[in-house]
Amino acid sequence: MQQTQANLLKAIAGESMARNKYTFYAEIAVKEGMMWVAKVFEETADNERAHAQEELEKLAEKTEMTNTYDLHPLGKTLENLRHAAEGEEYEFGTMYPNFEKIAREEGEVEVANLFKEISEVEEKHAERYTILADRLEQGKLFESEEEVEWKCLNCGYIHKGKIAPLKCPLCTKPQGWYMELKAVR
Repeated sequence: MQQTQANLLKAIAGESMARNKYTFYAEIAVKEGMMWVAKVFEETADNERAHAQEELEKLAEKTEMTNTYDLHPLGKTLENLRHAAEGEEYEFGTMYPNFEKIAREEGEVEVANLFKEISEVEEKHAERYTILADRLEQGKLFESEEEVEWKCLNCGYIHKGKIAPLKCPLCTKPQGWYMELKAVR
């Protein structure tokens, strides 16, 4: 399990870094008036914390870890969404499958299954970030081709339409506080 222990430590470090990064990204999205995107970043940060906790519980003993991480400066929300998608793609496409393979080779079935399950979640995170980034880049974050329900993240007001209101009629928060209910969560 020697390599699996090292991989668990790397995974914990990666999940912890992602959690902090997504929390910072959420703050930027709030400043840019995109509460929906901020909520997605916050929710994903909570998921990353849970992943790190599960990995920590599987770690039986400490091992020395050396690893480098690809750090990017904090950018605007679109850049942050793209960078977040890239990081999640690496985790589900490369990191966790490799960790899973090694854990299976070392007979650590529970840890291998944990890595596999986390990888599946990371894939959904990547999809969600990519969809939000594409919509933001196209200027369609608050638009839909069909009538949908838009929820104000402040007061819970629900609006049905192809476009989120520019201002909530109930609490007067701007459009950035709206989230499409059946879209990316």
